[in-house]
Amino acid sequence: MIKYFFRFILKIFFWLFTISITIVFVYKWIPVYVTPLMVIRHMENVDKTIWEHEWIPIENISKNLQLAVICSEDQSFLNHSGFDFKAIKKAIESNRKGKKLRGASTISQQTAKNVFLWQKRSWIRKGLESYFTFLMEVIWSKKRIMEVYLNSIEMGSGIYGAEAASQYWFKKQASQLTPNEAAAIASILPNPRVYRANPASAYIQKRKNWIVNQMRNFGKLDYKINDERKFKD
Repeated sequence: MIKYFFRFILKIFFWLFTISITIVFVYKWIPVYVTPLMVIRHMENVDKTIWEHEWIPIENISKNLQLAVICSEDQSFLNHSGFDFKAIKKAIESNRKGKKLRGASTISQQTAKNVFLWQKRSWIRKGLESYFTFLMEVIWSKKRIMEVYLNSIEMGSGIYGAEAASQYWFKKQASQLTPNEAAAIASILPNPRVYRANPASAYIQKRKNWIVNQMRNFGKLDYKINDERKFKD
C-alpha cells in the first residue's frame, strides 16, 4: 500500500514538473494575455470591471521605460541569473535590524510571480517562485523576460502592461514615452494601486527625479551582452 502511495506521489511530481517546463517553453514564444494576478484582482474588485491590458512586442515599448524599470526595480538585471544575492543579504540585514521591511525580488522573480503564481506571501510560493525564476533564466533570454514583465506587471488599478499604462497615464503609445514619463510609471510600481504616475505627488516626483538620474548614469541598454555571456558559460 505504501509502495503504491509513493508511486502515486512521484507520478504527480513528475507531471507537475513536466507541465511547468512545457508552460515556460510555450511562453518563450507566445504572448501572455492573462495572468493569475489579473484574475485575482478582478475577483477582488466589487464592481467586477474588466482590466485594461494589451500585449505588444518589446520593440513597441520605449527603451526609456525598459531602462526606467531596471533602474528603479533591479539595476543588476542584465548581469544576474535571476537572483541578486547582494540585495538579498542587504534586505536580511536591514530587516534583522528592525528597519522598514525591504524586498530583494529581481525583475525575473517578479515576472515568475506575476505570470505563474499567486501574490500572497508564503514559503511555498517563494519556493515555487525561485523554481520558475530558474526555469525562465535558463529557457528565456533577458529580453524576453523584460518583454513579459512589461506586458504583465500591474501599473495602476486594473491597468496591466506598458501599453495600457501609457494610454491611461499619458494618453500615448508605449513606444512614445519620454524619459520623464517612463520614470513616472516606474516610480509607482511599489504600490501601483495607491500611487499615481500623473499627476505625481511630491513623493512620486522625488522618486521620478531619482530614477531619471539613475537612467542617465546607467549607460547603454544592451540585452545581447548578457545572453552571449550566458551561452558562453
